[in-house]
Amino acid sequence: MPDDTVQAAYSAIHPLYIDLFGSPSDLAPEDTTFALTHLSPGPVLDLGCGPGHFTKFLTDAGIPATGMDMVPEFITHARTTYPDIPFELGSLRTLAAPDNSVPAILAWFSLIHLDPTELPTVLAEFHRALTPNGRLVIGYFESPETVEPFPHKVTTAYRYPTTTLTDLTTRAGFTELAHLHHPASGEVRPHAALAVAKSSPHDPGGLGRPNQLAEDLNSAEVMDRAWSADSSVTPEVANDHP
Repeated sequence: MPDDTVQAAYSAIHPLYIDLFGSPSDLAPEDTTFALTHLSPGPVLDLGCGPGHFTKFLTDAGIPATGMDMVPEFITHARTTYPDIPFELGSLRTLAAPDNSVPAILAWFSLIHLDPTELPTVLAEFHRALTPNGRLVIGYFESPETVEPFPHKVTTAYRYPTTTLTDLTTRAGFTELAHLHHPASGEVRPHAALAVAKSSPHDPGGLGRPNQLAEDLNSAEVMDRAWSADSSVTPEVANDHP
């Protein structure tokens, strides 16, 4: 999904989103422990940082962090609320960081709106920027069997089987470190986290070859489902974020 579409969708509901998720106290202890374990000692580039709450948590835990998001309202809020922490306006598709310069990246539910066929390119960009053995932690919505779109309350999103996401990161030159799984609870969707480490040069040929998953997700049927899954924002947005 184009950045401007996602940016506009979140800009439209930023006060509600900040109210629901804008505090470090809104983060689950299991998630923060997982992130601390695999991102220490940093510094961390928090991509898709939203209101800056996870960036703040990492900083308070002694891990230097910089937040980046493409939603201007989120960056304005983060800079105002946490003036001692650096926040940047930008897209995670193209990082300004030089090659092999970033020790750790947090992509906490910031990849969910990407078309799955775009994910290999974004993972390759993360791989380029990370230092050797640099760490990447991804938060995502989990699907039991196939990659599929679902009606996220902000704009269409995708959920992944853990095996598929692990395979994509492996192809991008990462080594799996650990998973964290949260089963569905009430109206909260199943979600998970994956920690990987940069281990080898990525394979541009391998990343560029469309696999069966990408072909399936480009089919008319699936894209029609993705289009119909999109919905306007309601206060139930809380159901679509852990």
